[in-house]
Amino acid sequence: MLVTRPGEFSAAWQALPAEDWGAPVARGAMLLAPDGLTAAAVTSADNRYMDPSRSVDAARLHEQHRSLAAALASELPAWVFPGDEATPDATFLNNAFATVPGRLIRGAMRYPERQRETGRGDIRAFFRDVLGYMEVDLAGQGVVAELTGSLVIDRRHGVGYCGLGERCDLAGARAMHEAFGLRLTYAFELAAGEYHTNVVMSVLAGRTLVLCREGFADADAAVALKSAYAGSVIELSAAEKNAFAGNCIALRDDSVWMSAAAAGGLTAANRERFADMGWRIRDVELDEVEKAGGSLRCCVAELF
Repeated sequence: MLVTRPGEFSAAWQALPAEDWGAPVARGAMLLAPDGLTAAAVTSADNRYMDPSRSVDAARLHEQHRSLAAALASELPAWVFPGDEATPDATFLNNAFATVPGRLIRGAMRYPERQRETGRGDIRAFFRDVLGYMEVDLAGQGVVAELTGSLVIDRRHGVGYCGLGERCDLAGARAMHEAFGLRLTYAFELAAGEYHTNVVMSVLAGRTLVLCREGFADADAAVALKSAYAGSVIELSAAEKNAFAGNCIALRDDSVWMSAAAAGGLTAANRERFADMGWRIRDVELDEVEKAGGSLRCCVAELF
């Protein structure tokens, strides 16, 4: 079921089956080296987190990305695919590739400059020939759907939260709902200036909601989400969101990953809330990556 109104979502949430839909966290993480990554002028048109005037220190960028891969590997298996300067934004791998058990999903990117990312033969062969996964290609369906950038998924409950805007249209939301085989998808408009849902909210291991109300065009949408996760909500200020605190991810049931800038931007009260809810904050310096308009969550494609 796909719904677009807060009341419809609340009713559908209450009717969800009690049993888990799937594993709440991934069994592996995939990254792609940031060869050629810059604050690209083309994609900055709808990404206000990017400043094309800021140059990227390539050596420091690669060092930070290697540190990210090594840090994630302390919690679960992590693969790093080689980068390609012809597709520099491909380091934000979660827009191009996503998985459910047995199935690889290829995204439908808005910009022609990014549409080549989903054609990576080595990544597709890894899933097809090594893991035996089937493939679903959204790019051929005439939609815009940038996968887990646009769609935040609660894997425990089988529910997707899809922010509509330049990077995802309603047809794209429906295509992702079907490709992931979700029980429920709630599609809502993002606030003006927001490009991806995973910058304004996250669901950690199906038990904690992190969100910023200012990221939603309709405040009632945020209220409905908070009601669903009542008792386990961390609400971010606009300043915390702008530091990428909403661009966080749980790869285990007891730790949450975000960039060092995001962690440093948290208020003392929110740091305490994370701790009270059983989350240990783990952070990595990613300021060079963040110059290109994305942060830690954007770099991680999950293997389920």
